[in-house]
Amino acid sequence: MPPFQKFSVDSIAHYRYYVVHSKYCKANSEYTMKLEREMMRGAGPTAVMQLLSSGEMYGYEIVESLTKRSKGVFELGQSTLYPMLYNLESKGLVSSREKKAENGRKRRYYKLTVKGKKKLETDREQWAAIMQGMKALGLTRGLGSGPAVPAGASA
Repeated sequence: MPPFQKFSVDSIAHYRYYVVHSKYCKANSEYTMKLEREMMRGAGPTAVMQLLSSGEMYGYEIVESLTKRSKGVFELGQSTLYPMLYNLESKGLVSSREKKAENGRKRRYYKLTVKGKKKLETDREQWAAIMQGMKALGLTRGLGSGPAVPAGASA
């Protein structure tokens, strides 16, 4: 991972960051941080359950909402999302049903189960503890005021 350096608030406003799989790349004056597979494995299911805590959603809707609400941090492809949903469903954390959409197409809608709600609450507590630990180690410094900018990035 590239080192970070501080820039003025004005220069930071020109960059958006997306965590996708494992390294930084620049496209259209934007930096994309790719999240490593192991990190996604741990954080992805919790992120999906958090989205589903507000109501049922179908697959593509989950993909789009994850990307938008996480500001690109959880930019999942459907080939990543569906195995994750099947896994959550097999553990009884999520349930699904088929429903006809307004356009007549069948869609599979997913929702959080009671067991899933309990698991999400436990996950929230664990993520809060992780963030406190990271903060104590100095790893989250500067995150509250906006994203850090990779070293070498120009405003």
